Amino acid sequence: MEGLFGKYRVILAPMAGVSDIAFRTVCREMGADLTFTEMVSAKGLSYANEKTRHLLDLAEGEERVGVQLFGHEPDTMASQASWVQEMLGNSLAYLDINMGCPARKIVSKGDGSALMKDPELAARIVAKVKEASTCRVTAKFRRGWALGDETCVEFAKRIEQAGADAVCVHGRFAEQLYRGNAEWESIARVKSAISIPVVGNGDIIDGASARAMAEQTGCDAIMIARGAEGNPWIFAQAKAALSGIDEPPAPDASDRIGMARRHARLLNEREGRNIVRMRKHACWYVAGLPGASKARALFNACSSLEEFETVFDQLESHCL
Repeated sequence: MEGLFGKYRVILAPMAGVSDIAFRTVCREMGADLTFTEMVSAKGLSYANEKTRHLLDLAEGEERVGVQLFGHEPDTMASQASWVQEMLGNSLAYLDINMGCPARKIVSKGDGSALMKDPELAARIVAKVKEASTCRVTAKFRRGWALGDETCVEFAKRIEQAGADAVCVHGRFAEQLYRGNAEWESIARVKSAISIPVVGNGDIIDGASARAMAEQTGCDAIMIARGAEGNPWIFAQAKAALSGIDEPPAPDASDRIGMARRHARLLNEREGRNIVRMRKHACWYVAGLPGASKARALFNACSSLEEFETVFDQLESHCL
């Protein structure tokens, strides 16, 4: 696994509604060592739900991908992990088990970070998935469930004992959702307590923060989530900072609008009418540019590539 994280040190996190094929493509082009699909429901896969299975489609040239499964039934998680491995074959870099998502619709069913409240069940899921598959298996979780009650170290030990090949730790409590700051020292404490590799996650927004997390925690790799939204350049910045070389210059208005256009075209080629998913991405790309407020309102009414292109043209004439 150390070899894996030697190769895949800067990783795009699995994000529902965000890390689709188009976004993964631009992030890989900008330097991401590995990208994750959106998180995938094991239960949905077990029902042969086409919408769920569609999440596992790969982009052209996407040789390796990470897949994150969520669910709380050990047998279902194991059977679907086996199916994912069979379907993706050598394209599957590794399987991650979601034990960190704090969204209400996820935890209300006992999935995601709700598993941190039941370490025994979480460990059984890891053991079952390992038993059913031959690929590397990891688990992503948080500092703890309840605000102020850090349990990640003992939880990580249980996950390691169950057979996980690595863990990813997000430095917030589940009850925090995404508020406040990620506490990186919790990642360092996990790193010191277990022998398997640790990936750090939370509040990586540029090259400097990527380097700071690595230095403060000793983590084997970093995983970038919200910091990449509208900012795929962060991967090249992070890799440069981790290597101790000069970071590439920050994108200017032309770069940002140009990347937004490319992203929209990629999404249109793949998703057609689902290009409405571009609305949030477009808003992220142009945040802070002159005329961005007006553009956001226009983006939120767009439902075709042509309409997005018209708004990009207007914004470009305003900015450049």
